[in-house]
Amino acid sequence: MPQSSQRHFLFLHFSVLLFGASGLFGKLIVGGATLTVFGRTSFAAVALLLFAVLTRRSLRVDARSAGGLALCGVLLAVHWWTFFHAIAVSSVAIGLLGFASFPLFVAGLESWLDRRPLPPAERWMVALVTLGLVLVTPSFDWRDQATQGLAWAILSGALFALLAIANRRLSQLGAVRVALWQNGVAALMLAPLGLPVLLAASPDQWLIVAVLGVVFTALAHCLFIASLQTVPARTAAVIAALEPVYGIALAWLLFSEIPGLRMLAGGAVILAVTTWVTLRRAD
Repeated sequence: MPQSSQRHFLFLHFSVLLFGASGLFGKLIVGGATLTVFGRTSFAAVALLLFAVLTRRSLRVDARSAGGLALCGVLLAVHWWTFFHAIAVSSVAIGLLGFASFPLFVAGLESWLDRRPLPPAERWMVALVTLGLVLVTPSFDWRDQATQGLAWAILSGALFALLAIANRRLSQLGAVRVALWQNGVAALMLAPLGLPVLLAASPDQWLIVAVLGVVFTALAHCLFIASLQTVPARTAAVIAALEPVYGIALAWLLFSEIPGLRMLAGGAVILAVTTWVTLRRAD
């Protein structure tokens, strides 16, 4: 393997590790999901702006694209808020596995937008992901916080599916420009609630939030994009599916969040289906 390919392969693995580990910040930041998402988007936007200036990238967009980017920024803010809230009230594993159900919503939304019935293969995907979610569900009592967390995580996955579909029409603008605009809009949206909490936060919380935004968001995003220069889409798809695995393993090591056999079985079903769907789309 050429040296550049080896480097990009490492970039890909490291970026997916960073994305998976970002869920742990839902347990480390004490200001709740609003502070977590506001801090993440604010620091990420600043870091991406500096990167764009240093690399002399254009940030201009037309009025139509600006409207789409603003809408996606709102979706991004709500998606991340529900994701981190899910982890805060339950566990990292539940948050990651609930979110991993997003291919189910992508299939349903695309079918609805294209006005076509789901193909048989995607019907099987829906059934298997639903089975996985049933296995992951801690209990069927809504008063159980872990069950509430799973519901928030599934909502986060549905919002991410909307965001992914909307972003396809904006992809020609370039990943850095799209990420900068969307993080900036999300930060502005959450500023009225998040800024007072951030200003009142302790120095160690400022540091944690900054690391989340700069390293686990902006850097991870740039490394992932850079890796795609030489890493085949099929390989990238398989490695990206490891995001929940990395996150759950780190939560196991750092927070002693040990998933039960039933949750592991449900997670295996969800991740297997997610990998299969992603590979089909990469062909």
